Amino acid sequence: QVQLVESGGGLVQAGGSLRLSCAASGRTSSMYRMGWFRQAPGKEREFVAAITWSGGYAYYADSVKGRFTISRDNAKKMVYLQMNSLKPEDTAVYYCAADSGILGSYDYWGQGTQVTVSS
Repeated sequence: QVQLVESGGGLVQAGGSLRLSCAASGRTSSMYRMGWFRQAPGKEREFVAAITWSGGYAYYADSVKGRFTISRDNAKKMVYLQMNSLKPEDTAVYYCAADSGILGSYDYWGQGTQVTVSS
């Protein structure tokens, strides 16, 4: 089992920045990749960014490319999402997720953290 706890959400003005953190615990040594997803009110959850646990290969949704940066600290079992140049449309609950590589999809999820960007 893997447990994920997000933090760092809040209210920020458009153009501002926030850094989300995700603390992982449990059997993290076998994790293949970590990801961030978000869900806005009335919309489906969407992919934001992901990073492989060992090689650190990162990839992003087109909507955040160039503004968001995902990173990880293997020793601390932490994953971060640095969000710059925030827009009102980035407002959502952001979720951290872990893919163990067994199912081919993300099989562990955090509880989410709210990000609100005011115009």
